[in-house]
Amino acid sequence: MPLLSISNLEVEFETAEGVVKAVNGMTFDVFEGETLAIVGESGAGKSQLVLSFMGLLAENGSVSGEAKFRGEDLLQMKPRELNRIRGRHIAMIFQDPMTSLNPFLSIEKQMTEVVRHHQGLSREEARAHAVEMLRAVRIPDPEERIKQYPHEYSGGMRQRVMIAIGLLCAPELLIADEPSTALDVTVQAQITELVGELRKKTKMALVLITHDLAAVAEISDRIIVMYAGEAVETGTVDEIFYSPQHPYTRGLIASVPRLDRISDDELQAIPGNPPNLLELPIGCNFRDRCSEATEQCLERPPVWRATSGRTSRCFQGIEGGEIVNE
Repeated sequence: MPLLSISNLEVEFETAEGVVKAVNGMTFDVFEGETLAIVGESGAGKSQLVLSFMGLLAENGSVSGEAKFRGEDLLQMKPRELNRIRGRHIAMIFQDPMTSLNPFLSIEKQMTEVVRHHQGLSREEARAHAVEMLRAVRIPDPEERIKQYPHEYSGGMRQRVMIAIGLLCAPELLIADEPSTALDVTVQAQITELVGELRKKTKMALVLITHDLAAVAEISDRIIVMYAGEAVETGTVDEIFYSPQHPYTRGLIASVPRLDRISDDELQAIPGNPPNLLELPIGCNFRDRCSEATEQCLERPPVWRATSGRTSRCFQGIEGGEIVNE
C-alpha cells in the first residue's frame, strides 16, 4: 500500500485575468522509504502540487481530487486534523530558509517548539534532541550555535537548520521544495547529498521538488517530469536519463552542463518559454516549443504506459507500451 496516493489532483487559482489551472490531473504514488523527484521548469506547477495537499494554498486557490496519506484523504481534513499530520508525519522544507525561519526567535526556540508540540517532551529533552539534530545535519558546535538567531547563520547553514527542523519528529514523509536553489553550486551539492544520506538513515520517504535534473540523479528512485501543470513523463532514474521518451525530457537532459562535453560544443537550450496557464495551446502543451511536433500534436496527446510502469504523454508512444488515457 502506498504511503501517499495522489489521484486526479487539480489546482486552480481565481485571478483578475481569469482562472489559472496550475495542476491538471496529477496521479502518482509515493512508497515507504523511496525518493521521488518531481522535475520541471519554474511555473510547471511542482510547488503548488504539494502545497495543495499540505493545506497551504493561497486564499484564491482551490484543489480537487484525492491525496490519501495512509488511507486518509488530506484534502477532506479540517485544519486541526491537518495540523496533527503536518510536522509529525509529513514535514516540508521550503526553498527560502530566511522567509521560513522567524528572525525574532532563536534557533533553539524554533526547534524546541516543534518537538514539544508534537511529542510532548520537556524543555530539556527537546533542547537535547534539537542539538543532536543540528549535529546530524553537520552544524558545527551545535550546543552553542543553537542559541543564535537566523541572521547569524550563512545561507547553507540556515538550510541545514530547516532540514533539522523537518526531521525533528522523524516524519514518515519529507517534502523538500527546491532545498538548495538559493545556494551556490558547491553548497547545493552538499545539501542534496545530505538530504539523501538522512533519508537512507531514517527510512523515510522523500519527495524532492527541483528544476535541476542533475541534482536528483544520484539520490532518486523515480522521477516525474512536469510541464504546464501535468506529468509528461514518469519512470525510474535510469529510464529517464538513459532512454527519455518525451521531447521535453530529452530537452531538459540535453541542457544540463556536462564535464565531458567538448569545450567548443554549444550548450543546448529548449527554445521559447513555458505557456501562459491562462491561455494553454491547443492540443499538446509542449507543441509550440517542440522540434518534433507534427499536425497530430494539435490534438490532445494520449498517455502511454510501458510494462515497466513508466509513462509518457506524447503521440510518439513508448516501445511495447499501450495507451491508458486519451
